[in-house]
Amino acid sequence: MVSAAVNALSAQDAPPPQVQPRPADPATVPQPAADRRITLEVQVTDQSGAPIRGLQKEDFTLLDDKQPQSILFFHAFDSEAMPNSPLAQVILVVDAVNTSVGANSSERSQVRRFLLQNGDKPLPWPVSLVLFSPQGPKMQDVSSRDGNALAALYDQYQTGLRSTNLTNAGYWGAFERFNMSLKALGLVVEHEKTQPGRKLVIWLSSGWPMLEGADNSYTNKDALGFFDSITSFSTQMRQARITLYSVDPVGMRNAGTSQNSYYQAFLKGVTKAKKSSPANLALQVLAVQTGGRVFASSNDLAAAIGECVADARSFYVVSFNAAKADQANEYHALEVKVDKPGTTARTRTGYYAQP
Repeated sequence: MVSAAVNALSAQDAPPPQVQPRPADPATVPQPAADRRITLEVQVTDQSGAPIRGLQKEDFTLLDDKQPQSILFFHAFDSEAMPNSPLAQVILVVDAVNTSVGANSSERSQVRRFLLQNGDKPLPWPVSLVLFSPQGPKMQDVSSRDGNALAALYDQYQTGLRSTNLTNAGYWGAFERFNMSLKALGLVVEHEKTQPGRKLVIWLSSGWPMLEGADNSYTNKDALGFFDSITSFSTQMRQARITLYSVDPVGMRNAGTSQNSYYQAFLKGVTKAKKSSPANLALQVLAVQTGGRVFASSNDLAAAIGECVADARSFYVVSFNAAKADQANEYHALEVKVDKPGTTARTRTGYYAQP
């Protein structure tokens, strides 16, 4: 994982957002440690997508490589029961590296609409901004529930975000965007590992290049490098309690095309280094694997962001002991089932166990 300081985000003219403490973990939630404990956030919804509340531990079955596991910890988090205590931190990543200038322009009003939705009233969850430009990510170090101040801060940086466009720079431009994007994601993850609580990282982008094609050939050394990144991101995001979301700001422009669904061929966890490719590190792939969602064809960007944030309203936390692996970075598939008709459970799709 990249080890570097993230630039602090500051605005000279915009009023500073009122600092909002990060959501703290209740003392009962297991913290990442050097032991085998795996902690998962689980979203449970009905057929209409509405959250299902009031479930008990006995309603859940947790499968590790299809084998039932003992649930060692269970807790239900519900914003209706805790209206004054935000259950998650929202991090909005505005990606100007992988989004065209035209899309950035239309994105601006939608992001502002999301931030200003409550008028002068506080947002229901703390929000922080990450502005990802060709100069690297600039991260707001403190979160805020002041939507007006956040919108003013966002406006302050629009000129810089529009300054460079790498989306039409050919193969080497694509390769550069791939590396820049993974470095930026690494910095966000590294920063969020130091913060308590659950984090919903909503990445506003069409996604970085997948670098797949007949002309691309990778050496065994390349594959090892990809595999190291895959296992690192999987482990670090799980330990940081990050759920990643991919929201494409181009709206319906690519609706119905293979461009919006190609990533689905790479959702399965990588079990061996030789099977690794850059596509396994695609934004959309990583999002699904963390238990997040992909929004690729929507003209209402603010509504899509709202659907991501809805995951903070009600969710369940479960934990179990990871398997003892026979070798380093042994992949294990995860599945959570709920013993209620018409329900869907969404969580991380796998983890890498260690000896």
